[in-house]
Amino acid sequence: MLGLGLAGLGYATVVERNWFRLRRFDVPVLEHGQRPVRILHLTDLHLTPRRTMLINWVRSLGALEPDLVVNTGDSIAHPEAVPSLLHALEPLLSRPGLFVYGSNDLYAPKPKNPARYLWRTSKNERRQHVPSLPWEELGAGMAAEGWLDMNNTTARIKVGDLDVAVAGIHDSHISRDRYDLVAGPAPADADLRLGVMHSPEPRNMSLFAADGYQLLLAGHTHGGQLCIPFYGALVTNCGIDRGRVKGLSRHESAWLHVSAGLGTSPYAPARFACFPEATLLTLVPRR
Repeated sequence: MLGLGLAGLGYATVVERNWFRLRRFDVPVLEHGQRPVRILHLTDLHLTPRRTMLINWVRSLGALEPDLVVNTGDSIAHPEAVPSLLHALEPLLSRPGLFVYGSNDLYAPKPKNPARYLWRTSKNERRQHVPSLPWEELGAGMAAEGWLDMNNTTARIKVGDLDVAVAGIHDSHISRDRYDLVAGPAPADADLRLGVMHSPEPRNMSLFAADGYQLLLAGHTHGGQLCIPFYGALVTNCGIDRGRVKGLSRHESAWLHVSAGLGTSPYAPARFACFPEATLLTLVPRR
């Protein structure tokens, strides 16, 4: 049994953690006659400077030439990780892009018992009051290349042939979300109405849907990170149910995509039955 356990630990920390996958979904959200567009959804890299395999894999995604890149946060996990992240994103930064922050873009990870997630979430557990990671440098680096900072704000952006209305919020997991700053009916004249957040909290997703946003993108869950084959995630670390911990689903009137993300905390560097992922969403006309 000990040997089997050690083999499982080695697989989870060395093999699956670095077995990056690109998932693909078609999302029938456009009007008839509109040309498909492709959104690359990245999230939860939790990057440290020495994650060379992850950096190189993200760089390879530039060959996809997506119409839009959306980064839903928790991009870094080390004070010196911003140059590494910008190097990873370099082939994508010439594409239109959007980003929001996750809690781990502000606060450095600390050693903790990962088993606590079995009985509670990590919401608002951080005792740090002053950010310890260079989140401003992170945001400035992406914004300098033209990506839009969507933390508690709205914007209009051209994506392929589409005029897209976007609303985004900061991370609800640390109570920095301010939906009141983006609230109100989404512009009816937009070709697509997109909502962006880090943590997929149902209360915020319902507000987006009620305001007319058609597609919602989130990360945070890591897909459960340590899952049981044929059963799935044990926990989601937020308010969403286990059945929607990753992948494409519906939330009321909106489509929802939750990505399992690409990284892990440096203090819990393992994935099991939950491969690290990025997702290419192809938006197509409704049937």
